[in-house]
Amino acid sequence: MQQVISRAHWHGRVWRMAFPIMLSNLTLPIVGAVDTAMAGHLPGPEYLGGVAVAVLIFSFAFMNFSFMRLSTTGYIAQALGRGDRGELKAVILRAGILAFAIALPLMALQGPILWVALELISASPEVSAQAAAYFNVRIWAAPAVMGNFIVLGVLIGMQKAGWALGVQVVIAGTNVMLDLLFVLEFGWEVPGLAGATVLAEYAGLIVGVVVLMIVVPGARITWPLAAATRLTAYLPLLALNRDLLIRTLVLSLAFAVFVSLSARTGDVTLAANEVLMMFLTFASFALDGFANACEAIVGEAYGKRDRRSMQNAVAVSTVWAGLTASVFCLVFAVFGGGIINLMTDVEEVRAVARDYLPYAVLMPLFGVWSFQLDGIFIGTTRGRDLRNAMLISTVVYLPASYLLWLELGNHGLWIALIVLFILRALTLWVRYPRLIRETETASV
Repeated sequence: MQQVISRAHWHGRVWRMAFPIMLSNLTLPIVGAVDTAMAGHLPGPEYLGGVAVAVLIFSFAFMNFSFMRLSTTGYIAQALGRGDRGELKAVILRAGILAFAIALPLMALQGPILWVALELISASPEVSAQAAAYFNVRIWAAPAVMGNFIVLGVLIGMQKAGWALGVQVVIAGTNVMLDLLFVLEFGWEVPGLAGATVLAEYAGLIVGVVVLMIVVPGARITWPLAAATRLTAYLPLLALNRDLLIRTLVLSLAFAVFVSLSARTGDVTLAANEVLMMFLTFASFALDGFANACEAIVGEAYGKRDRRSMQNAVAVSTVWAGLTASVFCLVFAVFGGGIINLMTDVEEVRAVARDYLPYAVLMPLFGVWSFQLDGIFIGTTRGRDLRNAMLISTVVYLPASYLLWLELGNHGLWIALIVLFILRALTLWVRYPRLIRETETASV
């Protein structure tokens, strides 16, 4: 009887964390889908291709720094597990300072970043022009984006999933409403899409700071400001962020190769692949709900040195993640054609996307295991393992993607992407038993 109660407890706990985070995460691809749909209904594939290229650039310029969210979650969760409120607030201060230290150079170097990115991608002049129009507006969201990474990391680490959902809904809702206003009403086209995103990010940051003042214990009293001025206190956070930055850069490079080779195949193929990648984006953001739950619960258990709780969180969240991935595969198989039609009304893009739809259908089932393992290793702040696993996977993926593209064209690109997901999972899985052993030793 006790075992049944224990299982029900863990299923309930995982879902109380995972479900709000799933909804929260899904707000991001919904915004991306609205942007893509808006661009897809503008005359000509260069608008959709331009947004695809610009989004890729921001995966380097902004999303490569999402490691700030990951490291913040891990350290916040462990501080929560130890019951150390002072350290919890110290982590927030240090992470916030680092976030804004990253944002300012990004804005200052916007010109060189754009030039290098467009040279490397080598898209058509029409696509490059639209990408530049988007980039030159959205880059001004840098401080808000970095600040929101910290807000979300704190809320997930503290297992305040409902509040995280609320902040993300504010960002997404503001973005979508401004998209409709700026593009449909004002006719600002691609710059309007970017401007809507900028204003939405700042709105989310304002709301997020207010939320932190509500949920962080003692937030309205004294903050350990000395923790923000001691340079030695930054060293563990900097080391973890360094490893996560390398890991994220390498992952972005892998997806950049996919987009770049798609662009070299042609504007229509690039646009079709962008539509299909939205399938994976929807699935991955939802499945990350279980990975994020793993980060928070595993991190807390690791802070307590509670091996049993860690293993329960991993087992339950992984079972549900696998089942959810299977549901996404089924939905994509049944409704994929209709989703493509909603994303673009350019018939040639629709036709190409339908040809490669089976890859998008299968992708959630190949990707879910690497997402889960990422969550486990982030919660235990094992940046070195995450970095090394990604380096090994990408070293194999890069030549494989190019050779498969030469032999099989766009089919080869999608096959190579599947190989990347499999390698990411395997390279972390071989390190998992050691992680459990080390946790057990620490708890003795």
